[in-house]
Amino acid sequence: MMAISREEVLKIARLAHIELDENKVEKYRKDLCSVLDHIDKLRDLDAQDARMTHPVGVESCLREDEVAQPLVPADVMRNAPDRDGDQFRVPKVLED
Repeated sequence: MMAISREEVLKIARLAHIELDENKVEKYRKDLCSVLDHIDKLRDLDAQDARMTHPVGVESCLREDEVAQPLVPADVMRNAPDRDGDQFRVPKVLED
């Protein structure tokens, strides 16, 4: 088991801007040791011939494009809170 000291946990917490009480310091110390142990086990694996590109099937979550009727400008502008002719008026976001 890899050992991480209390001081190392506190240093990591300080770098991550996390405040830890004493109970959490010990909990995170054990958790970090466990993670590092798992990483060591992965280093020992011979994955030279492994050819897995993705562990599960990949499907696009995007819908197919569909051709539809264009929006009618009068219908679009009907709900505009502020407009100038056929254009939306929005607050200025950049200064001169």
